[in-house]
Amino acid sequence: MVSALFHYLGPAFAVLLFAHIAPLGVAWLRIASAAAVFALWRSPWRYWRTLDASVSRTVIWLGIVLAAMNASFYLAIDRLPLSTVGAIEFLGPIALAAAGMRTRRNFLALALGTAGVYLLTEVRIAGEALGFAFAFANCGLFVLYVVLGHRIARQGGATGIDRLGAAMLIAMLAALPIGIRDAMPAFATPLLLAAAAGVGISSSVIPYVCDQLAMARLPRATFALLLSMLPATATFIGVLVLRQVPSTVELLGVGLVILGVGIHREPR
Repeated sequence: MVSALFHYLGPAFAVLLFAHIAPLGVAWLRIASAAAVFALWRSPWRYWRTLDASVSRTVIWLGIVLAAMNASFYLAIDRLPLSTVGAIEFLGPIALAAAGMRTRRNFLALALGTAGVYLLTEVRIAGEALGFAFAFANCGLFVLYVVLGHRIARQGGATGIDRLGAAMLIAMLAALPIGIRDAMPAFATPLLLAAAAGVGISSSVIPYVCDQLAMARLPRATFALLLSMLPATATFIGVLVLRQVPSTVELLGVGLVILGVGIHREPR
């Protein structure tokens, strides 16, 4: 529940920063500030030498995915309402579950999710085709985040958080070429830099740590069910922080996605 709240609260504050810093700059500052917190808190490099080759590869891939996912997500919310991007984000996990468990329940969930996303895209696709391209790219990357996140959380305890910290440092380096130039204005204004750091802590530290703690304690199917809260919190925070009031059709679309996420089942 804490993850669900902060997962979109940080990005909502990031949207407010777009007036001063370009989206890719905010995305890099988010990753960099989160990486700094993990570095000070966990010193993840101390654990790097203890990892075997397969785990190291997983951590590296997770870092690359985090960099690409954050960049595409911020480029999407710069063009589309937070509720729309949040709903599209979860079409991927539903489709992945349907591919892994070909049951009537999962096909119904996929049909509901697809119908919901269709309603959302039908409302705005004419003027925001690029925004939807970034939103669907973020959707695919979110699937990879869930899969890789479960892999590094298998041993439970602090191990998953240490690996997450290492992945965040890799993400900072991976996103550096595309984000550092746009991030430079923040370094001249301490207030902007502090705000960007707050976005990073809210977006990439609190929810990701909560995800690791939840993944280590819950079956994957149960965790996937709880993800249905996220499109709802995206809508709520979009209204509360950004004054993005959805239309009736958009509410129906988000509702169908939430229902699809809620009824789908993943392989154990």
